[in-house]
Amino acid sequence: MPRNPIRIVLPAAVLLLAIAGCSSTAAPSTPAPMTAPNSQSSPSSPGAPSSAPAAAAAQIVIDNFAFSPMNLTVHPGQTITIVNHDSTTHTLTSSGGKFDTGPVTPGKSATFTAPAIAGTYPYVCTIHASMHGTLTVR
Repeated sequence: MPRNPIRIVLPAAVLLLAIAGCSSTAAPSTPAPMTAPNSQSSPSSPGAPSSAPAAAAAQIVIDNFAFSPMNLTVHPGQTITIVNHDSTTHTLTSSGGKFDTGPVTPGKSATFTAPAIAGTYPYVCTIHASMHGTLTVR
C-alpha cells in the first residue's frame, strides 16, 4: 500500500521550521529609536553643533472680553498673532503707542512685531477699556 506523501512531507516541514527557528544565528535586532508623533528627527554626528529649537509661536487669544494670556513674554522683534474669538471687534494697543493691531473683527486675526527694546509694555483694547494685559520683551 503506497503511503500518502502529504502525511510525510507536512510533519517534516513543520519539524524543519521549528529547528530553524530555535537555532537562528542571526544577530539580535535593535529596536529603532522612538520619536514623538509629528516630530522630525535628523541624523547627527557626535560633536556636531545642534541647531537651536525654533521659538514657540507667540499668540494672544481674545475670548469673552479678555486677553489670554493676559501677560506674555517674548523676544525683541518676535511676531505676535492676535486671534479674536469674540463676537465683537477688539484692538490690542500699547499704552505708549509702540504697537497697535487696529480693529480685529470677530473670527479674524492680526499680527504685530514686538518692540526691539526689552521692557514691559502695558496694552489695552481701545474699544473696551476693561480689557488689558502686559507684553514683556526680554
